[in-house]
Amino acid sequence: MTLRIGLVGCGNISDIYLINAPRFPAVRFVACADLKPEAARRQAETYGIEAVGVSELLARGDIDVVLNLTIPAAHAEISLAALESGKHVYSEKPLASTLADGIAIVEAARARDLRVGSAPDTVLGAAIQAARQQIDAGTIGRPVLGTGAVLSHGMEHWHPDPTFFFKPGGGPVFDMGPYYLSALVNLLGPVRSVQATGQIAFETRRVTTPHSPIRGRDIPVEVLTSVQALLSFESGAEITFLASWDVWRHGLRPLEIHGTEGSMRVPDPNWFGGDIEIAIGQGDWETSDTSDRTFGGANWPQAEPRFANYRGLGLAEMASAIEAGRPHRANGDVALHVLAVVDGVIEAATTRKSVTIAQRCERPEPLGEAEAARLVEGGRR
Repeated sequence: MTLRIGLVGCGNISDIYLINAPRFPAVRFVACADLKPEAARRQAETYGIEAVGVSELLARGDIDVVLNLTIPAAHAEISLAALESGKHVYSEKPLASTLADGIAIVEAARARDLRVGSAPDTVLGAAIQAARQQIDAGTIGRPVLGTGAVLSHGMEHWHPDPTFFFKPGGGPVFDMGPYYLSALVNLLGPVRSVQATGQIAFETRRVTTPHSPIRGRDIPVEVLTSVQALLSFESGAEITFLASWDVWRHGLRPLEIHGTEGSMRVPDPNWFGGDIEIAIGQGDWETSDTSDRTFGGANWPQAEPRFANYRGLGLAEMASAIEAGRPHRANGDVALHVLAVVDGVIEAATTRKSVTIAQRCERPEPLGEAEAARLVEGGRR
C-alpha cells in the first residue's frame, strides 16, 4: 500500500522531501499548497504534482497524510485542521510552537484514531542508530553524563527571511534543539527534569543574506538566543546542552556521551550519517564509518554530496507502520515529549527554577539495518 501525501508549506525544506520521495515506495506526493500560490505552483511544476489551495488540499479525498512544512507558528493550525479532515499528519519540527498546542494535536489524533508523526527523522539515520546499537550493547557501560552543543551565529546570513527565527516559537532551542533532544531521547530515553540559564546577546539582527528581499533590515530579537541547560534523564544520565546563535567560532563536538566503561562521540544529529567514535577506558578513540548503511551515504547537496540527507524517512517509516499496524518511531508522543523539554528549558532559563517534564514518552524501537533497507526496496536509491 502506498500512502498519498499532500504537502502544505512550499518553502526551503520542501525540496529535500520532494527530491527524496522516489526513494520510498510507501509514499507518493499528490498535491502541494502554500499561502503564496506562486510557491506552490513552482514546486508543482518542478516535481510533477498538483498545486491547490490549502483548504482544497485538506478537503481532498485522495490524500491520506498531510505533510506540514509550514513555519512553526502555523504548525498547530494546519495539523489540527488536517486531523479534523480525517487525515494523518507528519510535521516538521517542532511539533508546535507552544506546549498547549502540541498537547492538543496529540489528543486530537488519539481521539480520531489517526497518526501524528514529526521530524526530526535524522534519529532514524545510520549514525544515531549505530550509536544506539553500541549503547544498547553496553559498549560504553551505563551512560552517566555528556554534552550536546549546537552553536553558531544565527540564521540572518543565509535564510531569505529569518524573521520568524527570532520571534516566539523560534530561537536556537526551538529551532535546533529538537535534533539534539530527539537524538538523546532515542539514545538514553526520556528526560525527567531540566535546569537552565539563558540570555539575549544582541537586541536586533541585521539580515545579510544575498538576494534576500529584506537584506539590510534589522530584526528585533524576542527570544533567548543563548541557553545552557542541564537535562536529567529517567535513566540517571545527565547531559549538559548548549544552544546559541551568539557564537562566532567553537571547537565543541555535537554530542558526547560518557559511560562507566567508555566514551562515545556522536556526529551532528542534523544529518543522517557520520562517524561514531568510541574510546574504552583510557584507550584511544576508534572510529566507525556508517556510510555503508542504507541511510548513511552522502547524497546532499546533489551537485557535490557531502552529507547524508534522507529527510522523508520518518514519513515513509510512518506509512510502513500504518500498513503493518504497528507504532511508528518518529511519533507524536516522542515529538510532544521533546516539545515539553524545549518548553521546559525556556521556562527554566527564564525563571531559573528546575522544571519537571510531565509529558513523557517511551523510547522508540531501534531501526535495524534490515528493516531500513526494506523501506527503500523498489524505490530509487
